[in-house]
Amino acid sequence: MLQKALVLVFVVASIAGCIGCGSTANHYVYAALPAANQIIAYREDPNSGVLTEIAGSPYSVGDGVVSLVLHPSGKYLYAANPGQNENDISLFTIDTDGVLTEQFPRASVAPNGTLPRLLVMDAAGAFLYVADVGSDTISVFSIGTGGVLTQVTGSPFQIGFPPINMALTPSGSLLYVSGSSTPDGLIAGFSVNAGVLELVSTQSSDGTIPNGLAIDPTGTYLYVANTGSPNISIFTISPPGEPLGTLQQVTGSPLEDTTYLNPIALTMDSTGSYLYVANQGSSNVSVYSITNGLPVALTTSTSTFAFTTEGDPSVLAEDPSGKYLFVGNQGSGAGIQAFGVNGGNLNPLYKYGVGNTPTSIVVLQ
Repeated sequence: MLQKALVLVFVVASIAGCIGCGSTANHYVYAALPAANQIIAYREDPNSGVLTEIAGSPYSVGDGVVSLVLHPSGKYLYAANPGQNENDISLFTIDTDGVLTEQFPRASVAPNGTLPRLLVMDAAGAFLYVADVGSDTISVFSIGTGGVLTQVTGSPFQIGFPPINMALTPSGSLLYVSGSSTPDGLIAGFSVNAGVLELVSTQSSDGTIPNGLAIDPTGTYLYVANTGSPNISIFTISPPGEPLGTLQQVTGSPLEDTTYLNPIALTMDSTGSYLYVANQGSSNVSVYSITNGLPVALTTSTSTFAFTTEGDPSVLAEDPSGKYLFVGNQGSGAGIQAFGVNGGNLNPLYKYGVGNTPTSIVVLQ
């Protein structure tokens, strides 16, 4: 990942919406800064998208902190620390004002897991899944009182390849893990029973370097951004008559568009109506409406269904309200950009310098 100093900190657009009207509850935005071993924290005005850094931020965390995930209760934040002499997960409690307080000791994936780089959590907040890229494993923790982590029996689970990304179905019953292979990438599907993983399917991603994964809110479709191809593959999950966890490409997949380069991150809005794609190589975010699972390009955008960003957009996070999209960029203008969202279209609002390259962004409502 690029680790470049930020030189750009300025406001670039008028405030969207009305400050002082509508919702009065603050939202909170957290971003991982691995080069600084820190988490930066902002208070988000839900009516304008304006971010104000929280007192005490940025917070120190483990070496190389790279991935964040929020507990659905809104009380806990977890951070993966893959750095030297770490190999562990930090737990932070979240105060009502968004302030973070780390709770020790950190939960280790060692000795059988190494380099924990990716985190996902089930919607119930019962289990945390950790992709260990150094040991080709998935460590699984149950989440107890106070957010405390305990590895489940059999963890870590061998998957046979270095994981690139992970995605859970909304029910939490299936976990999909992507990895590189030759000539195409791999998508492995695992059934989940009380946190225990069992391999149920293996599928070509129909493209190279499957970095981005997203699953629609119904758990019917899996979307894969193949960074090296570049294309987006679309699969039906567990199609009728097929075994649990099987993937089947839909007609029209993979979606090819060589105009926009190196799609690296995907996120779907909470209604399943729009798919956002960060194109690292062309410095924009393309947006698609969803029709019967198939993405259809928007035509009402600044550059033919893609919205210009700072260099190397690599991280996407939607505000739970659906009103804002936050983009983490890794180029010379590295930082966080805020966009207003209207019918899938993105309106650039602000740019925030964070001092280092953000690799994970989460938003708490």
